[in-house]
Amino acid sequence: MNTVTFKGTPLHLIGNQPTVGQKAPDFTLAANDLSPRSLKDYAGKVLVLVSVPSLDTPTCDMEVRRFNKEAAALSDKVRIVAVSCDLPFAQARWCGAAGVQSVETLSDYKERDFGKDYGLLIDELRLLARAIVIVAPDGTVAYTQLVPEVASEPDYDAALAVVKKLA
Repeated sequence: MNTVTFKGTPLHLIGNQPTVGQKAPDFTLAANDLSPRSLKDYAGKVLVLVSVPSLDTPTCDMEVRRFNKEAAALSDKVRIVAVSCDLPFAQARWCGAAGVQSVETLSDYKERDFGKDYGLLIDELRLLARAIVIVAPDGTVAYTQLVPEVASEPDYDAALAVVKKLA
């Protein structure tokens, strides 16, 4: 079982993270209007899955705002999706308050299958770990980054370099 830390305390992740080169696991997540979104909705695009514990925390807020800003400079062949276990209504409110329009927010609140299938569900908290998974247009995993300390930000430059190569 993989682990991450939260302020130094070890936490266990359920499932296995996909590896570069393998087919990305399918998912069904809830959009802000409760409609389902799945991997096939992004077929042919570079999909940046930004997994965060909760949009309503300082680090997650900064991270998604940063990706929203970066999204403006990226090709229309790229979709950035922030995934959390926050309720879709809370995600919609946060997006409105934060002015986030270029990043789509999706929720894994129901079954937490995305978290399990991507190896990102924190067992002790039932929240998602901070990670980035980039899916190439052909549906294979092109990049993964699990942030070892949940309270830390990811390496934006490394992830964005991969996005720019794929786009």
